[in-house]
Amino acid sequence: MDLSKELDIAKNLAIEAGKTIMKIYLDSFEIEYKEDKSPITIADRESNEIIVSGLKGHFPNYALLSEECEDDLSRLNNDWCWIVDPLDGTKEFIKKNGEFTVNIALAYKNRVVLGVIYLPVTKELYYAVKNVGSYYEVDSRSKKIAVSDKTENIRVIASRSHITERLRNLLISNSSRIGSVKNFGSSLKGCLIAKGEAEVYYRFSLTKEWDTAAMQCIVEVAGGIFKQIDGTDMLYNRKNTLNRKGFYILNRIENKLA
Repeated sequence: MDLSKELDIAKNLAIEAGKTIMKIYLDSFEIEYKEDKSPITIADRESNEIIVSGLKGHFPNYALLSEECEDDLSRLNNDWCWIVDPLDGTKEFIKKNGEFTVNIALAYKNRVVLGVIYLPVTKELYYAVKNVGSYYEVDSRSKKIAVSDKTENIRVIASRSHITERLRNLLISNSSRIGSVKNFGSSLKGCLIAKGEAEVYYRFSLTKEWDTAAMQCIVEVAGGIFKQIDGTDMLYNRKNTLNRKGFYILNRIENKLA
């Protein structure tokens, strides 16, 4: 399965969208709220337009699922589906702390096979293709990445905006195994584990397919573990896009918290 064209297009679109996001980020912008009370800005919409129009233009036969598009359920009949979050971490974008990303993933028969995550503020790029490798790129220099082999004094990453009581209790009950806990926003958390800079991330609150798809691919191809809280696989291009069970990311199964 040669996905070199898909990867090149996805990387270029993520970077292009990131440039547009930064123009808005450095200026003033209005904040609106969706029906679920989550925030949305013009940056979400303009990034979405760049990515969606680009993917549809290059790959008209692929289905597409995006946070900022009306869902077309005909995608369920297509083996191939792009999954897009044009601005992951809108809350962090609004806070202007830099911890937001552009996420583009490709699923084939409900499994992610390609993932691209771009950090507009730092111009860092993470990407992966199944059976090829996970990579980190900055300043036009790219290197292959892999999860760490640490099983002691593990470094835990927690969400900056979605901490739950269940997570707090889990961290307390496993405090003797944990060397540090750091908070980050958006899909950057999974990227840091894929890069070997942390070992564990648990998310108990709800997410959607576009929040996890690109991150899961990058983690798994880097040798990490990405499972729903009950240990089952996370699948994609589903009728219901809500990830109800939560999930965890580990560098090694020995680091599963209980």
